[in-house]
Amino acid sequence: MLTNAAIARDYGPNAPPVRYPDPDLVSLDKRFDRYKIGNTPIRRHHTGMLWAEGPAWNGVGKYLMWSDIPNDVQLRWLDDDGHVSVFRHPAGNSNGNTFDWQGRQISCEHGNRRVVRYGYDGKIEVLADRYMGKPFNAPNDAVVHPDGGIWFTDPGYGSLMNYEGNKGPLEIKEAIYRIDPANRRVEKVTDEMFKPNGLCFSPDYKKLYVAETGASHYDNAPRNIMVFDVRDEKRLGRGRQFVSMELNGKAGFADGIRADTDGNVWASAGWVGDGYDGVQIFAPDGTRIGQIRLPEICSNVCFGGPKRNRLFMTASQSLYSVYTEALGAHIT
Repeated sequence: MLTNAAIARDYGPNAPPVRYPDPDLVSLDKRFDRYKIGNTPIRRHHTGMLWAEGPAWNGVGKYLMWSDIPNDVQLRWLDDDGHVSVFRHPAGNSNGNTFDWQGRQISCEHGNRRVVRYGYDGKIEVLADRYMGKPFNAPNDAVVHPDGGIWFTDPGYGSLMNYEGNKGPLEIKEAIYRIDPANRRVEKVTDEMFKPNGLCFSPDYKKLYVAETGASHYDNAPRNIMVFDVRDEKRLGRGRQFVSMELNGKAGFADGIRADTDGNVWASAGWVGDGYDGVQIFAPDGTRIGQIRLPEICSNVCFGGPKRNRLFMTASQSLYSVYTEALGAHIT
């Protein structure tokens, strides 16, 4: 049932403490109870962005970095004292961010229609900006496979308006790609989705989950998360629906998604309203088992902290986190 509990909650600096258990950590299935901590609150760490996206945890530096796409900046939250500062500006209107197995930052730039990597010296290395001679639409989110391959989505949102990039035509079909670590060759792994958005691997890297947000522009697009079998670590089988985003008769969008070590998928959710927006958690069999209700549309999530047991959530104008008993399955 949709309620006004989350939106009425005060997250300001002078807000009174929340009474445990936090009422916006919601079990929908007893399987979620093992991940929900009774004496921890949802916390807002920072606000004032225009559209926060792409959280990624750096374990060496003990910081979370993320993008504010319209403001063309990347921000950094320090675990030591909670300090927030501008990490990088300009940032190519970056959206999704991650780190590779060598600790180098990878960013999907809307404004420049490319995927880049920041070297140890801070220099930008362009990993992919074209496919078959045509520019990408606007790379959106990326994940790294243990073999070094970089998988990313290209739904094109950053090129549909000047607010999040540079408005221009989409010259190729929206698709998912892989960058080969040996020769930098870019290969299309599937274009069967309308607008593939956030993506994550299963803990064993044998499945790839991808959020479908094509209903933003295509009337016949589903509002769901798809799952693909990963073949030979480089190819995908045909996709099938993992979950529908419909809840209580209303369906919004999943955006950024992450898996925990037990194979549950933690999906940002939004565009319905209070009681829906936030994070929705799905068991490996596709059952919706829990919710984290937020007073804003949630765009993306990642696990971080020294134990990878803290879920960070970029939600429209703010950054939130909550401790869980789930552990993030991957490096970020």
